Amino acid sequence: MALFLALIIVAIVLGIIGATADGLFFLLIAGIVLLVVDLIYIAMRTRHSAHRRRVR
Repeated sequence: MALFLALIIVAIVLGIIGATADGLFFLLIAGIVLLVVDLIYIAMRTRHSAHRRRVR
């Protein structure tokens, strides 16, 4: 869970820097991609743990 929160914070910081700094639009894109990957990671982890609870 700490990894998830750290990646969310990094994605937000990269997005803010990319949106405000002139010529650093690629940081905004990197922040968005990181956020999407992080959300997919937590969704897969949550789904896997929910499936594991039902099987037992």
